[in-house]
Amino acid sequence: MSTWIWAFLGTGFTFLMTTLGAAVVFLFRGEINPQIQKVLLGFAAGVMVAASVWSLLLPAIEAASKEGTAGWIPAAGGVMIGAAGLFWMDAWMTRKKIGGQTELLIVAVTLHNIPEGMAVGLAFALAAQQDSRPALYAAAFALAVGIGIQNLPEGAAVALPLRQAGWSAPKAFLTGTLSGMVEPVFGVGVTLAAKKIESYMPWLLSFAAGAMLYVVIEELIPEANRGESKVGTAGVLAGFLIMMVLDVALG
Repeated sequence: MSTWIWAFLGTGFTFLMTTLGAAVVFLFRGEINPQIQKVLLGFAAGVMVAASVWSLLLPAIEAASKEGTAGWIPAAGGVMIGAAGLFWMDAWMTRKKIGGQTELLIVAVTLHNIPEGMAVGLAFALAAQQDSRPALYAAAFALAVGIGIQNLPEGAAVALPLRQAGWSAPKAFLTGTLSGMVEPVFGVGVTLAAKKIESYMPWLLSFAAGAMLYVVIEELIPEANRGESKVGTAGVLAGFLIMMVLDVALG
């Protein structure tokens, strides 16, 4: 079977898991209680912080170190570029009076899914290029399964804040689903240029982390902690712990 077909199957699974995560919006009917809204926003923030560290920055540092580069260079540089990019986009959208918190959230999580899809595609591409294919294919499958399971809370992290912002359940679900569509697209695409892109992966991973962290710091945590209630903080901790456990257990 061709490498790109394996990559499509692997990233197709991760995309399906994002879809299942986004489907939780159908569990809510009518207006969402303000306290629950804060919990959901906090949960999304916690998931994104944990994903930024364990799914993006640590793999970026490890990949750079294997290439003989100081791991902190692409990690720090990518985060700064990613955060600066979202800062510029936020300022531009505010100036043009376009969108807001929800649009930034969609952009950040979609950016996060791009290098994850590329990582799965690269894993299958590298397996096809080596002699010890069975072991490397097994590792690629494990990576796809791990990222897929992690995508469950990430799909929810996109769809739930959109639902609490007033979007209809079908629209929030569709948007959450589409945020994961980039994984099969870039996962298959990267197999066609594996040798050219692999060296840039640490920067791409860190860029996505910076974009996500900007949204968390600028939008999600302040909204989750508006007022005197601490339920938003509880949501952040819950999201962080769940995502951390998934990343470490499945990494």
